[in-house]
Amino acid sequence: MIYAALIGLAIGVVAGIYWPYSVSPEYARLMAVAVMAGLDAVLGGIRASMASTYDTEVFISGFFINGILAAFLCYAGNMIGIDLYMVAILIFGMRIFQNIGVIRRLYMGK
Repeated sequence: MIYAALIGLAIGVVAGIYWPYSVSPEYARLMAVAVMAGLDAVLGGIRASMASTYDTEVFISGFFINGILAAFLCYAGNMIGIDLYMVAILIFGMRIFQNIGVIRRLYMGK
């Protein structure tokens, strides 16, 4: 399982180096929130895997639904003039640090 993640990471790094892509400034905030949502889902999957409660359907649905919902809320906030992307980044940041803390404790066996 870890080999698939490492291979995917290597493919992503190589693709990013050889096919650079820049996001327009008007969509950069939405992309940042989508990346944070994806990172939150991945770390949640790692946490669940280490705790032996991993479910692929939950991971896939959480990955896509969280990303789409966060991007939609940020887009809607931009349309009405409210910076909702800051709230999404704050919440996803908190969840990421929480997942990292749990992963660390599970890794250390405590």
